[in-house]
Amino acid sequence: MARMHTRRRGSSDSDKPVADEPPEWSDVDADAVEERVVELAEAGHDPSQIGMKLRDEGVTGTPIPDVKLATGKKVGEILDEHDADPAVPEDLRHLLERAVRLRDHVEANPQDASNRRALQNTESKIRRLADYYRGDELDEAFSYGYDAAVDLLEDA
Repeated sequence: MARMHTRRRGSSDSDKPVADEPPEWSDVDADAVEERVVELAEAGHDPSQIGMKLRDEGVTGTPIPDVKLATGKKVGEILDEHDADPAVPEDLRHLLERAVRLRDHVEANPQDASNRRALQNTESKIRRLADYYRGDELDEAFSYGYDAAVDLLEDA
């Protein structure tokens, strides 16, 4: 969804190497990794931040190149099992934060047409993503609005 509202083409992507088991140098207990994931989530980190922290810092000094190879589960699955998953999905929360920031800016600077357009594009992305998450991750009656976004961000 990143390039939906621009005329640029997408960038090429690199693929992860195929691996069935963790590397030999990464001898980490799966339970210790799960405990660290839950600890980082309770400290307020997003699932993507948790993966980067485990990659960089690891558990007891040993970096974790891939949580799924180390534990057999993804970070989101671990968080679901321990009821530590965020109230609002990470991608939707970032879009809501951007929309609130843009709305405040456009109200302070009504002549800024480019940011008004950026706000329209962001709100369009939010509505599409909310349709995707409605029922599973979001309440069935959720409808996007500035007040709803501010309330969701305060709760999260």
